[in-house]
Amino acid sequence: MATRTYEEAITKLNTLQSNFATLEAARRVGGVNEYAIAETEEYLARIGYSPSDLNRLNVIHVTGTKGKGSTCAFATSILQQAKPNWNIGLYTSPHLVAVRERIRVNGVPISEEQFTKYFFEVWDRLEANDKRARPTTPPKPMYFKYLTLVAFHAFLSLKVDATILEVGVGGLLDCTNVVPKPIVTGVTALGYDHVAVLGKTLREIAFQKGGIYKPGVPAFSVPQPPEALESVKKQAIDRQASSFTVTPSLPALSSLRLGLAGKHQVQNATLAVYLCHAFLQSVDEDATRPPIEPQLPQDFVKGLENAKWPGRCQKIKDPKHELITWCLDGAHTTESLTCCAEWYINPEVALQDRSATRVLIFNCTNGRTGEEFLSQILATISSQLTLLQEDASAHGVGWFNHVIFCTNVTYADGASKGDLHNNTVDHKNLEQLGTQHALADAWAKLVPEFNRDHIHVLPSIQHTVELVHILVTPATPAQVLVTGSLHLVGGVIEAAGLSEVAL
Repeated sequence: MATRTYEEAITKLNTLQSNFATLEAARRVGGVNEYAIAETEEYLARIGYSPSDLNRLNVIHVTGTKGKGSTCAFATSILQQAKPNWNIGLYTSPHLVAVRERIRVNGVPISEEQFTKYFFEVWDRLEANDKRARPTTPPKPMYFKYLTLVAFHAFLSLKVDATILEVGVGGLLDCTNVVPKPIVTGVTALGYDHVAVLGKTLREIAFQKGGIYKPGVPAFSVPQPPEALESVKKQAIDRQASSFTVTPSLPALSSLRLGLAGKHQVQNATLAVYLCHAFLQSVDEDATRPPIEPQLPQDFVKGLENAKWPGRCQKIKDPKHELITWCLDGAHTTESLTCCAEWYINPEVALQDRSATRVLIFNCTNGRTGEEFLSQILATISSQLTLLQEDASAHGVGWFNHVIFCTNVTYADGASKGDLHNNTVDHKNLEQLGTQHALADAWAKLVPEFNRDHIHVLPSIQHTVELVHILVTPATPAQVLVTGSLHLVGGVIEAAGLSEVAL
């Protein structure tokens, strides 16, 4: 048999993506598959596992609307410091540049060889065992569910000592919720942003998120809006969690420089501390763990300071173009864009080089309201400048010197790296650059004095990076904010050759 390659694995994986029409149809009926857990259990059986096997992974299960990836990154870093001889698995989504970023051990993505091995072992087992308990179950799971199976298989094969498991969508019916008894569970911030997008009330969203709570397992949540907190707490009670804790603030965090930038990360770091403390108390029954108040244990401190999470409030120098600074944040809701702009307008970020040409690269997807998003960015920039006692007029109208609205297509020839291939976009809209023109019109409306020649609509990320290179001269370095979409941030990292410094 010919040797199988990573590229072949990615090609097969991409056949499991839903297309735009399928996703739109699912959204119209609420987007919930009531058989999701039953199907996941069926797929597990077909590749040789039972749900109880997953308990060996020692899972910290995390869901939420905002901050769940960052919380997982903090938790992983803390456990690496607290248990340096352990192998710590981390499963998250989406990825920025390479699919294998979703499956990490000790913070490092599994290798292409490992991914290929585990991918095809799952593929072959599904092919060899096509007997299905329910005739409506597809022969193979769709993209995210398939990768979840690969992650479970990889972590069990590698015998990881602990697993940080991030929910994909929701919680109750998410395929990651197939783990019968995690060690500890946590819910990050639940935001109003997703109410309109999902067509659900905040109470309904909280009910889904709280669905990861399990009998006899400690349940945590960050402080939530009243109706969300009531629903999450009820889930903890109804699902017989061993305890329910709304994470109090930790004064000790105020003196730390967290590895992830932005003041919103304090809440995520706080949840990670409580999750890890409860986790270690559970798995180290014979060991005495120091308390987390009034001072954090030193291994927790190091974990929080060393945490890394690419593409979120990340400032990097271009390794090939020293005059370009990239400010990357995959924020894609009004609330997260507020956090992004608060981080960006800061003496250590945007205000560090006042001579730079300021460029915004922006895109948004899935029917989100571009004008609302751009308005939020501008309003937050204005309020931050006022807070910092900066003269806004001295920085020019609209803050930025150029704004670029581009698609998430990576290359100028219309191609994307296999890992970045996306079937879920409306191709008619993409061909006509409909979203990008709408964003340009929205910007012109919001900032009528802005130079129209400096509002750019471009068909690919490669075109965008090339324009940034043109804007740079020895006398005018460029500072580029990329936001609105994690897919866009990943594409910029790929097209601009930033992987070695960003990932």
